Amino acid sequence: MSDALARLALILRRWGFASAVAAVVILVGLLADAPSAEALPSFARQTGQPCGACHTDYPGLTPYGRRFKIEGYTMGGGKYRSTLFPSADDSTDNGKKEYVPPMSMMAIVDYSHIQNPVAAGLVPGPPYAANDNVTLATFSFFYGGAITDHIGAFVQGTYNPFAWHWDNTDIRFADSMAIASVPVIYGITANNNPTVQDPWNTIPAWGFPYQFSAFGPGFGSTPFIDGAFAQQVAGAGAYAYIDDLVYLEATGYHTLAPNALNSLGIAATDTGIGRFDFAPYWRAAIEPHWGNNWLEFGTFGMAADVHPWSAVATAPTALVGPTDNYTDIGLDTQYQYGGSNYWVTLRGSYVHEYQQLNASFGNPFSVTSSSNSNNTLNEARAYASLAYGNENRVVLTGQYFTSWGTSDATLYATNANFSPDTKGWIGEIAYIPFIDSQAPGWPWFNVRIGLQYTAYTEFNGTSAGASENNTLYLYLWMAM
Repeated sequence: MSDALARLALILRRWGFASAVAAVVILVGLLADAPSAEALPSFARQTGQPCGACHTDYPGLTPYGRRFKIEGYTMGGGKYRSTLFPSADDSTDNGKKEYVPPMSMMAIVDYSHIQNPVAAGLVPGPPYAANDNVTLATFSFFYGGAITDHIGAFVQGTYNPFAWHWDNTDIRFADSMAIASVPVIYGITANNNPTVQDPWNTIPAWGFPYQFSAFGPGFGSTPFIDGAFAQQVAGAGAYAYIDDLVYLEATGYHTLAPNALNSLGIAATDTGIGRFDFAPYWRAAIEPHWGNNWLEFGTFGMAADVHPWSAVATAPTALVGPTDNYTDIGLDTQYQYGGSNYWVTLRGSYVHEYQQLNASFGNPFSVTSSSNSNNTLNEARAYASLAYGNENRVVLTGQYFTSWGTSDATLYATNANFSPDTKGWIGEIAYIPFIDSQAPGWPWFNVRIGLQYTAYTEFNGTSAGASENNTLYLYLWMAM
């Protein structure tokens, strides 16, 4: 760790990091001097609330932030109108509110150091260095906010690493009614990443770590609900939030065709393991709250009959065999306490995946070729965070992660003991200077500066050499 910090100090004195930061700062300055101010954090502008109203430490949500999402990103109250057509709520002393499109942008500049990339097998190819890489990790534009009084959207387009592609998207209709005097918020979601629509940060799409090194090894093998089909599917479903207590949702997904994905900047075989015709996703949660306490516990899951991709290099998008049947069932919980100038958040989640590998068992032409006809894979997370300060917020976070499952001599052929087992810890300290206050010169600008360290106690089936994967990660996350 001390060697890594010494390297970090050296890297930060180099012009590479300064130049990357300067480029983004110049871009921010150009936007700040533009005649209009459309490129602003649109949710904050729409609600008239500071970032700290919705976020303990963005993108982690507060109860208010979860309510904003459940209501379809349509909640107003700010100086500007984001809906294209005015409503009765848009009246001010000076007439109608000015319309400003709900556009925002984001940039992340980062630095990564792997403890021993050669031993860990993590040496990247050109144009990257063997270690100590400084990159513009992400550059995104967003449409985020109300479209009408009952329709809102979160739509992200990202440049990463060398091309534009569609990113997380969630378009919603939401309304409310009363059933036997019980208030109900109900809605429809259309999205492209199972779990991206969820209002809690306990399940994969918005779980911690919110940002991590692209050069590190990640978390080993994980269930398919944990991002395997992110941005490769289209789904629609319905949800209800009953009596400010019970959340229920059912959504169905279909994988997009390779030509459609290519048009959206996504290579069909980048992350997905194949294609499916229809996959149901379900979510149920209950969140009793009293005083400044919120306690959530719930379940979620997804089932898919997947036609795997071909492992033949000349035909990677060909489909092989019948289908592999995957069923993921998850449990999650969260406790939050909101103090006068701090938030305490505790989270836990567990996913069990059952695999019936009808297409991949003994099939060398499948990308998921397996020696077993049935496998299991499990994933668990335990998280604790203290977000302290109202005007400027310091966030201390720790998380334990582990995955384990059936050994498979073909599927995990390069792993020790043919095992997917991986476990470790993440520690992070982050600083968010404008969480509730305004940035000088441009009140809609915000930034998160984070220093993160990931330590592995086991990786891909063995503890021997696991620490060679340890990753030091520094990032500068700007929203504007």
